[in-house]
Formats: sequence, C-alpha cells, structure tokens
Amino acid sequence: MLAQRSGDFLLTEDFDYELPEGRVAAYPLPDRDGSRLMILSKIDGKRNHGFFSALPIFLRPRSLLVLNDTRVIPARLVAWKPTGGRIEVFLVERLDGVAGGAAARADVENADARAWVESWRVLVRGLGQSPVGMRLRFDGPWAATLRERGERGNAVVEFSGHGQSGLLGMVEQVGQIPLPPYIEAARRQMPAAMPAVDDRARYQTVYAHAPGAVAAPTAGLHFTQALLDRIQADSHDVARITLHVGPGTFRPVETADPAHHRLDAERFEVGEAAAGAIRRAQSEGRPIVAVGTTVVRTLETLARRGPIAAGQGSTDLLILPGDDFRLVTDLVTNFHLPRSSLLMLVSAFAGRENVLGAYREAIDRGYRFYSYGDAMFITPGPLPT
Repeated sequence: MLAQRSGDFLLTEDFDYELPEGRVAAYPLPDRDGSRLMILSKIDGKRNHGFFSALPIFLRPRSLLVLNDTRVIPARLVAWKPTGGRIEVFLVERLDGVAGGAAARADVENADARAWVESWRVLVRGLGQSPVGMRLRFDGPWAATLRERGERGNAVVEFSGHGQSGLLGMVEQVGQIPLPPYIEAARRQMPAAMPAVDDRARYQTVYAHAPGAVAAPTAGLHFTQALLDRIQADSHDVARITLHVGPGTFRPVETADPAHHRLDAERFEVGEAAAGAIRRAQSEGRPIVAVGTTVVRTLETLARRGPIAAGQGSTDLLILPGDDFRLVTDLVTNFHLPRSSLLMLVSAFAGRENVLGAYREAIDRGYRFYSYGDAMFITPGPLPT
C-alpha cells in the first residue's frame, strides 16, 4: 500500500530535493553545540533559527530526552588474500551462536580459557572469485576464514584470537572509523590544506557507551556534556537506550513506491531505568523527545509491541507519511539525504510539505547538511519568539 498524502499517493520521487554543490558538511565544527538549529512547528510549519546550544530554550516543560548511546566501532579493516591481493572488510554485525570447537580453536596459538572465536556478517570489497574456506590475513593478531559468500559483497567471516577483549578490543588498534560515503566524497573535493580532524572522537557522541554501530546516531553529535547537564538542571529528564546503527542507514530507497522498501533489521536494547522513565513520561503526558531517527524507530517499535518494557530485540520498522506516532512527541534530527527512509520518517512526523519547505529555507540560509551538518528541532510548539 502506498503512503498517502491528502488522499493522493506518495512516491519516492516526492521526497526529492536539490542540494547545491558544497553544502555537505565534510568536517565537524570546532564546537559540537555551535551548529545551527532550525526549530520547526509540526502544527503549522512555522520556523525559528538559532544555535544548538540554545536547545533548552525550545524544550517544552519537563521533557524527557531519549538518547541512543551506541558506540561506533572502527569497522573498516584491510585484509590480504593468500595471493597477496588487497581487500576491504567492513564489519556489520556479530552473529549469534558463536561456537568454538576443536577445529576453530586450533587456529589460536596456545588456546586456553581466553581464546575466542567470533563469526561476523561483513561486507567485502575486492573478493573476486575467492572460495569459501579461504584464509584472510589482517594486520591484527587474529586469524580469519571466509565461511559464507552472498550477493553484493555480503559474507560471513570467522575470526579467532587470544585475549579477553575479543575482536572489538583488537580492532580498536587497527580499524578505521567508517565515515559515510558522502563525507569522504566531500573531502576529496576540498583543498588538501584543510585542518585535520579526529573522526574517532568527533564521529561519536559524548555519551557513546555500547559498542556495535557502524554509523553514528548523528543527531546526538551536537550535544556536549555541559549542555546535557544544563538540560537536566532545567528540570528535564534524560534516558538512554541503545540501537546499533547498521550500514543500511545509507542505502537509498530505490523502489518507486517507498512502502516496498525494506530496512535492514538493527539490534536494540532498552534497560529498566529507561523503560521506567518512558512509562512515567507517557503516563504523565509529558513531552518525549527523540534525539535522532534511531530513537524514534526504537521507541515506536516498543509502542507497537505493547506496554513499554525493558528488553532486547531488533527492528526493521519503516515509518512513512500516514503512520501514527504512539510515543514520540518531539524530535531532534539532522538534515537527511533526498529520497532516504530518514527523510520519509521526518516527513511522517512533521508533514512532508512542512519538512521540504524547511529544507528549502535551510538551503537558502546556508545550513550545512548531513552527518556533520546542522540540526532541526521539531515540536508541536508554539514557538517562542
């Protein structure tokens, strides 16, 4: 069934817009909360402008901010085939049912209680016709074997090593932070004399805690600890949930009908403290502010499953115009790519015409776009003047 707009049907092309060249933010600003902030009323489409550091001014009384505390892992690894050919391995997700066994542990020198074996779903570039069972060589102190091959670079690789930290602890030393393709493309077009930036720190929220994401929940990149402290001092509450963002977040909607698009499932976890805070805010009729689309999808998945409760799970929830929102009342978000499922979610929340009108104004006013760009706060209002 197609998404609906005032009795008409919405197509993917209805979420298109033209972004002038040079408007993708290739680098973060020196100060996280120094980014610009557009405030959009979801009721009437009215807009205000400020800086992200002023967000507390626009929060409604006793709001509950829900953050995604996932931590981006250095998921991009370089490996070599037995022939010497170089390939790139992109970690996506650790698979359940990790098993050792004599054959696997034989790969680990002096195997003991600290030996580990982990199977990961990965994306591989440069694999060619390499067979299943091929050994891969990395710069890190571990062994790896290609266990499964799929389409479009999808594969399963079994890693084995020695030590208490497992693969994630080891890739911290040799892996690279997986920046979005549009940031890398924007940087290639800029002068070589641009100042260096530590993406390991800046493509990470200040409250990142649970490792597992391969992309940052970018709405959270604007927060500083001082700003969070100020928000709580102003009688607002903060709760943290976890959703590990996968590479599917960058995949464009290629179907003419957006309802036919399929999102990759992403793992989430909601602790009892967060679940309790959400239940209280809901029962008291207080604003629930989702910091980012990943939080929206997690909370709305929980709401569709019944009473809010702590637990783990996965979600492939695609939110389109016409869908209702059962928990989230306000939204902090960045400016998203055309024809993306993220732009469709925001349009479902605030109205497609409101959102695309806001995007046109942001372009006219010189806002910076995408992951390292500026932000938008969407609220029922009314907006302060």
